Amino acid sequence: MASFAETAAQIAREAGALVQDFAARKIGFELKGEFDLVTAADRASEALIVERLLERFPDHSIVAEEGGGQTASSGYRWYVDPVDGTTNFAHGFPVYNVTLALELNGELIAGVVYDPTRDEMFSAERGAGAFLNDNRIQVSTAARVEDCLVATGFPSRKRHQNVNVHFYYQLAMISHGVRRAGAAAIDIAYVACGRLDAFWEFGLNPWDMAAGLLLVEEAGGRASGMRGEAHDLRSPNLLVSNGHVHPAMLDLFGEIFAGRALYPIPDVRS
Repeated sequence: MASFAETAAQIAREAGALVQDFAARKIGFELKGEFDLVTAADRASEALIVERLLERFPDHSIVAEEGGGQTASSGYRWYVDPVDGTTNFAHGFPVYNVTLALELNGELIAGVVYDPTRDEMFSAERGAGAFLNDNRIQVSTAARVEDCLVATGFPSRKRHQNVNVHFYYQLAMISHGVRRAGAAAIDIAYVACGRLDAFWEFGLNPWDMAAGLLLVEEAGGRASGMRGEAHDLRSPNLLVSNGHVHPAMLDLFGEIFAGRALYPIPDVRS
């Protein structure tokens, strides 16, 4: 019998192929709020994933972004994002993915992040390590924030209330750079495989980060809240890193939260 991660990978590949078919046909999008986009690909991918999961695990709960899941009595719960990076997908920007993660009694035990544009499958199972296309991955060895390439994201709604621009600017000034690609699951997976050294964001949903959190942990990294508190899938913010730079990142975040910025943001009028 296939492992949970193997089964999730099979389903994610099938959903990824479906998403790419929609991409080739340049299917449009609609709004599900003032800013949030949803496409036919999101709905079709979610329907396929939920159907496949229920075929294999009829007694598992499923939490899916577009609301197509179910509540069940067992301790197993799947988190599904059928197209993470929908805005990118809708505009033809090739950074998006399909991600599934499985939780048992509150502990993440399996997860996958599949990038169909590059045919890259990131997968992990609790205690078995993290992999990219069947090759074991590890976090980077960078030991100073000054030597890091980091990433973050911004919300689609209530941007005027989001303080992340302050964190973005300070990290951009200190590190080798900050990337904002628009697909959190891929960003977190990139921390797991060493392409990025750290990632942070405010207000992620459980399905955005569940698989990535297990990937980072199994690859030797660390996750917490941005103030250093223990993190769970409903925490208000997230920091993942290679572990080596985690204390320094938390120290820097503490200064920014306190309003003690190292580098003032330039006045555009000057």
